[in-house]
Amino acid sequence: MRTYLTFIRISQTVLLAISIAMLLVLPAILAFWPDSVNQNLLYTLAHVSLLLVMTIRPLADLLPGLKVIRPLVILRKGMGVFSASIIVSFIMTKIIIDYSAYFSSLATTAYWSLDKLALLAHLADISAVLLLITSNNLSKRILGAWWKRVQRLSYVYFYGSTIYLMITYQDMLMLIYLTVVTLLTALAYEMNQARREEKAIAA
Repeated sequence: MRTYLTFIRISQTVLLAISIAMLLVLPAILAFWPDSVNQNLLYTLAHVSLLLVMTIRPLADLLPGLKVIRPLVILRKGMGVFSASIIVSFIMTKIIIDYSAYFSSLATTAYWSLDKLALLAHLADISAVLLLITSNNLSKRILGAWWKRVQRLSYVYFYGSTIYLMITYQDMLMLIYLTVVTLLTALAYEMNQARREEKAIAA
């Protein structure tokens, strides 16, 4: 078990290092040499990582006796930062290409429109930025109790992006993601509520 925990911690460090490296170089590569990068693969990696972030915690709650799952909760930070780093890199690319047009678009109603579900996509983008900025110990200390509330934006990030892809691009894989995460989260919530009620009665 100790070896497994060491592996988890090393994996966390590697994911965070890769994320920082991506933020440093990926925006420029996407801006100036876009054909050198498989952008579909990047989006897939971002969404698979996000799926894992959203499923690990409820699985750990639902299967407390399965010791191999609980340590994976540690990895949620690394996978979340990895996923958000990809999305933020795409946003930074738009800024590099034409920062004036990008920031001007933020003030238009079209940017926040429900037409083609643009609103969901952009709310997911903003959530990714906020999650990335606050995924560190300094933000945790500064925000205090608000830190956990900010981290709940992971639901906006997940549901906004998956619903957008599912409806706009008819990506039915996103329907599977939505179903799995919603089901696991609901079951874990009900189980945790039942446990709290049992403790309250016992007290």
